[in-house]
Amino acid sequence: MNEIKIEFKEINPQTLFGNGETFDKIKDAFPKLKLVFRGSFVKAFGNKSELNDFKIKFNHLTNYLLKYNNITSNILEEILSSEKTKFDLSHNANDIILYGVKNNVIRAKTKNQLKIVDLSSKYDLLFIVGPAGTGKTYTSVALAVKALKEKKIKRIILTRPAVEAGESLGFLPGDIKNKLDPYIQPLYDALYDMIPTEKLHSYLERGIIQISPLAFMRGRTLNNAFVILDEAQNASHSQMKMFLTRMGPNAKFIITGDPGQVDLPKKTISGLNEALNIFKKTNGIKILSLNEKDVVRHKLVKEIISAYN
Repeated sequence: MNEIKIEFKEINPQTLFGNGETFDKIKDAFPKLKLVFRGSFVKAFGNKSELNDFKIKFNHLTNYLLKYNNITSNILEEILSSEKTKFDLSHNANDIILYGVKNNVIRAKTKNQLKIVDLSSKYDLLFIVGPAGTGKTYTSVALAVKALKEKKIKRIILTRPAVEAGESLGFLPGDIKNKLDPYIQPLYDALYDMIPTEKLHSYLERGIIQISPLAFMRGRTLNNAFVILDEAQNASHSQMKMFLTRMGPNAKFIITGDPGQVDLPKKTISGLNEALNIFKKTNGIKILSLNEKDVVRHKLVKEIISAYN
């Protein structure tokens, strides 16, 4: 039986293997090898071909960690399943979107999230569809904040349909703001990651950042703005048409949604699903579809989505 030993002195083993889950995935990817992890080295036993493949991919993992000091489950799977002798790190070279609160790095974490970044610079109207947890909203909000910081636009407008998902707004406590806040809370959550609290509150008070239900968009012309319609699958035909026709000069629109999670009343057409068919061949409008491989939440979310599909 052949043996190789790989040392990784420049990398903290905890960063590489965490609680052992990463090492288990590596072992699952090489079932014909016996792998032993000790301190700052790994020993592998098996045939030469398998050992060579293992050495190449393990080096990809350590090189990625040296560059980014973090490895997501998506990247891990991409490296372990790759049939190439070289893993292209270059597509991650420009994955940083912006630096958030306390210099927290906000970056695109999957290939499709990188496509969102690329396409947003090329198209003024972009549809991003996919299941929950794929970073549609978070990546879009990050791009909006980046554009504001770079003074490419003067304001950010974030909106969602206030559609009831099994509960009635009328039975929620408080005034209209209290009733609507739960629907738009995910947008606040993203912003608090990217903009210091005091500055964010100032932006909100001055109208530089506006968050409101979709119904409040009627009659407006949205210019010099980065506008995001989130949860667009719950917009009706008339709401989607109304929203898209709000587009003014120097405006960038991103529409996100999950066509599989429509909460509209039965027999009501989803404005998002209709728009995807209408605009699939329209010049100047781009549609990007994400899938369970782009999920960046808990690992079980990916399994949940696959099971439902």
